[in-house]
Amino acid sequence: MQVRSALVDWIVQRRGVRRWTKAARRAPDMPLRELRHERSNARKLLYSLNEMLAVAENRLALPMIGSHAFPKPHGTDWAWRPSLWCLPLPNPGMSSAMSKSKLGDELILFHDCAHSELTLRQIRNQREADLAPYGLRMDVFNFDGSFLSVVLDLPHGAVDGLKKNHLVRLNTIVEMEKPLEIFARLNIKHGPNTEQIVRELPLHEDDIVVEFDLAYSNLNEKRIERAWLDLIFENPQMSQVTLRDVTLSRRQRADF
Repeated sequence: MQVRSALVDWIVQRRGVRRWTKAARRAPDMPLRELRHERSNARKLLYSLNEMLAVAENRLALPMIGSHAFPKPHGTDWAWRPSLWCLPLPNPGMSSAMSKSKLGDELILFHDCAHSELTLRQIRNQREADLAPYGLRMDVFNFDGSFLSVVLDLPHGAVDGLKKNHLVRLNTIVEMEKPLEIFARLNIKHGPNTEQIVRELPLHEDDIVVEFDLAYSNLNEKRIERAWLDLIFENPQMSQVTLRDVTLSRRQRADF
């Protein structure tokens, strides 16, 4: 039935194209009464075509849903964009978000506010520069706590084969309503211990990059279990922060 319907649509479309091609050729010699009638029909068709083209061009200009594409350094042996920035969430947001609230399967919010006035929501990226289909927007109103962070659990691939001669790279795009400080902390659990490396994000740059050099850590390569990333927001009261993209990758040092 679907094949037949597609065939009928194709035949109708072909006939329509032939009909308007023929009308265009006849237009110079067409009687004025008929010409007015055809002009009216053409304008109605043109309105629908322009409307369809406008919607199609807008949608096709957006980053493709599910895209994991982003630039990676030479020698990268693992790269990842969390699903929150790739795919639509069944529940795209939350208000008055409590500590330990989850957004999607990978991101958890932590804070110590007595009364939460925080909202988190997934948004659709629409800028020409965006490679990630989605972004994360956080609105903070009154903030009576002492800390605020979001935590991303890294997949097993991040620690599979991880060595002390690896560099772990974080790329992100951040928009802010007002200046604030954001720190990234990479946590790697190895046996009973957890190695932590902290970097401040250079927020004055458009494409924000920080690297975690494991060569200077006390990492026990044979006992690595899991890893996660904290993004820590300092003095976030009355602010809006949008993370347009978050990607991580790793590569081995050439000079280790």
